[in-house]
Amino acid sequence: MIYLDTSASYPVLPEVREALIAASDLCYANSAASHLLADRVSQNIESVRSVLADMIGSYSSEVVFTSGATESNNIAFKSLLLADGFPPDKNHIVTTSIEHKCVLSICGYLQRRGFSVTYLKPDSNGIISVEKVEAALQTSTAMVSVMHVNNELGTINPIAEIGELCSRRGVLFHSDAAQSFGKIPVDVDDCNCDLLSISAHKIGGPKGVGAIYIRDLRKLELEPVIHGAGQEEGLRGGTVASPLVVGFGEAAKYFPMHYHEFERTRAKDYLLGQLAEVGIAYRVNGGGDSLPNCVSLTLGETDVGSLLRDNESQICLAQGSACSSREIEASHVLTALGLSRDLAGKTLRISFPLNITLTQLDQLIEAIKKASVSNLDRRYL
Repeated sequence: MIYLDTSASYPVLPEVREALIAASDLCYANSAASHLLADRVSQNIESVRSVLADMIGSYSSEVVFTSGATESNNIAFKSLLLADGFPPDKNHIVTTSIEHKCVLSICGYLQRRGFSVTYLKPDSNGIISVEKVEAALQTSTAMVSVMHVNNELGTINPIAEIGELCSRRGVLFHSDAAQSFGKIPVDVDDCNCDLLSISAHKIGGPKGVGAIYIRDLRKLELEPVIHGAGQEEGLRGGTVASPLVVGFGEAAKYFPMHYHEFERTRAKDYLLGQLAEVGIAYRVNGGGDSLPNCVSLTLGETDVGSLLRDNESQICLAQGSACSSREIEASHVLTALGLSRDLAGKTLRISFPLNITLTQLDQLIEAIKKASVSNLDRRYL
């Protein structure tokens, strides 16, 4: 099976698998208990917290473990904006129309709670410019949220410039960095981020664990999203999933090294070059600065439905993001770029595994070639 959906989730790294097995045997104690085994588990958790903090340039005390980026995003908005002490006149949010669906859902919820939300559209390259953000700011703006890397297009937003603007204007800045963390540098000070969301399974770690960075966490009065016994600075209750945290730490250590090796394959360049060479018509959605592990391809002269059906047991492909690929409506990211429903339906998000080979890419190219309209027409002549 050729797996081409790593933007949805990377396969667990070998180093992570070994760490998870070991942690299941050694880290079974509750880290909040008052005995030696609990202390050892707590030390492991704090060690991983330090690794993550070092990677994003923060203090360990500003990193909170969560169940993943969706929970991190919920905390980013709700814990601050719904806290008792938050200024009531700050009730405006600026975000984008191409955010992950969880951010759009959170903003919809907050609109029902009395907030107003401005949804910025990207340019033709799928980028949110700092000028658009600046034009949307109001005196009542409480927060700006712009994802670092888009999960369908792989495009990289200029969050350092947006963060500098927000800092200058006294507005909180949040970025969903689930798709960028471990792939490109993310420094919360360089980017002027007040809040940053990350997830383990986007970098070969286990599902069910992520983290959120909150600047000056211990100085803030926040509303917990999950009420409990005070774990994670009282922000999200529940026993910390220590084996998953250990796995997250191993992924954070080893994924960047594997990813650097993957970049040398130039898989995206090879795929696009070979498609052009065999005469397959395609359009790349989102231009300019983008990650090498992901490409959004509109195949206007290919029967994408036939391509998916004929190869479902050999090739894992995605239409849109994992959150929308099983839905009937077109991807909200693609429609924001101006694609029609028909063209959105002919679009694949191809995201490469770390161990992709040219032979596997040739197999994908051959499958696309067979599903081209001209070749399908010849079958029935």
